[in-house]
Amino acid sequence: MQQLPTVTLNNIYYKQAHQIKISFKYNTTLIEILNKIPNATWSRTLKSWYIKNTSQNLHLLHKVLENKANIDNKNLSIQKHPEKRIRNLSDFNKNLLNNFYKYLKGKRYSKSTIDTYTLQIADFVEYYNTKLNLVTNKDVELFIEDIYIKRNYSISTQRQFISALKLFILYYPKLNINNLELARPKQSKKLPIVLSQADILNLISNTTNLKHKTIITLLYSSGLRISELINLQLKDINLDRKQIHVQSGKGRKDRIVSIADHFIPMVVEYYRSYKPKIYLFEGINKGKYSAQSVRQFITKSCKKAKLNKPVTPHTLRHSYATHLLENGVDIRYIQSLLGHAKPETTMIYTHVQRKDLMSISNPLDIAIQKFNNPNKTTKKLS
Repeated sequence: MQQLPTVTLNNIYYKQAHQIKISFKYNTTLIEILNKIPNATWSRTLKSWYIKNTSQNLHLLHKVLENKANIDNKNLSIQKHPEKRIRNLSDFNKNLLNNFYKYLKGKRYSKSTIDTYTLQIADFVEYYNTKLNLVTNKDVELFIEDIYIKRNYSISTQRQFISALKLFILYYPKLNINNLELARPKQSKKLPIVLSQADILNLISNTTNLKHKTIITLLYSSGLRISELINLQLKDINLDRKQIHVQSGKGRKDRIVSIADHFIPMVVEYYRSYKPKIYLFEGINKGKYSAQSVRQFITKSCKKAKLNKPVTPHTLRHSYATHLLENGVDIRYIQSLLGHAKPETTMIYTHVQRKDLMSISNPLDIAIQKFNNPNKTTKKLS
């Protein structure tokens, strides 16, 4: 009888949260099992898998690894509040942050925006704590230099912080910060990475798992964001009309996107095989599929397809938009299909389309062509 591999579970504090570290010798079966667990993540830094430290996740690990591995969790303890880092805050500031959270909810911001803004302001409040009422614009600059610059945070994260701080000033005007002097750093204007149509077909054909193949095909053929994909429910899909109703997309906007004819038999086969109940793509416990899982299997499929460029779910959306533009679809329709609020956002794809660029004669080619035809008569100036 073949001996089962051993999986060791330990406590670790990582990514500002208490996690269960999952360690074992390389085993393709265990890797495949963990890949299917929502929110189970591989870390190159830790060189192991990890998942939030909760009793539910521990129970899930025991369930999926039953008869697959021997579990050693004698050194593991379950945290009551794994997602919370204990902050050094006064009672007044704790209450202030709680009320700021409620203020944002009252403004009807999305949950992800509320969580992000509250955490960013919590860092700022903790940084100055008892001196909060004395903070000036100069102190904001010092905080950004010490936290955002030294830790090499992205420009978009810094822009988010300024947006959060502007709202916090409106909520708590006792701060000595001039709202008008707060400036967001200019956002990097990087062109999106776009795959060719041949690359897309190569990627799909090298994805053997039916669920993964269906997800990649849908991301490209309908231009969905990853958040829209994992929130997609069966009731939102109308195969007869070849339409998907995207509900509460970015900016809480609904929109209709089309379904490709060639996608229909694939999604029908997927439905018959996986039998999802509520969401089109579900995890082990019939909940939402993990965005992290999508990113991981796309990376693996790219390696199989030998695509030597960084590909994310959003790369497929960029490719969808660019290929529509190259096929002559009006930019206004593309804006509607993508759910962009401003046409300027969609216009970036005009900079990466190949059709018009390929028709422009390169001056080097023209110069060489003239040089190779010296006997061509030219009209003299009189």
